[in-house]
Amino acid sequence: MRLDFKNFILINIYMPHGGRFKENMDYKLKAYDVLLNYLAEIRNLNIVLAGDFNIAHKPIDLARPRENMNNTMFTLEERSRIDKLVEIGFIDTFREFNNMGGYYTWWPRSYRAREKNIGWRIDYIFVSSRLRKYLVDAFILSISGSDHCPIGIKLRFD
Repeated sequence: MRLDFKNFILINIYMPHGGRFKENMDYKLKAYDVLLNYLAEIRNLNIVLAGDFNIAHKPIDLARPRENMNNTMFTLEERSRIDKLVEIGFIDTFREFNNMGGYYTWWPRSYRAREKNIGWRIDYIFVSSRLRKYLVDAFILSISGSDHCPIGIKLRFD
């Protein structure tokens, strides 16, 4: 979904999962290619890109990276799509303010994973580089109610 506001364009997405056994991985990667091509065309605008990306980008973005290295949501091929997003000029807003581990946005429903904070950061808000100077905060609201939790940013246009 795309919404055009006075100071920025908000694009909200839900990217495909890929399947527990990678049965939908080709579809997921093609969906990312379509998204990346679109964003490359408009990257010089003020873009806020938010949603469930279904990829943990870096080892810091999940509780057990070694154990999940070849699992859906953390394969090198998937992670390279987030690398490409960064390469075309999009900024991971949360990492602008916090470079520590232990902050997640999704927890499996089994094994009391949320209670033990065995999670993944797969929900992101990226901004185009033109918006960096307006970014004043990015946060994860670690509240219950879903297997995901809310995330947010604060922009200040003076």
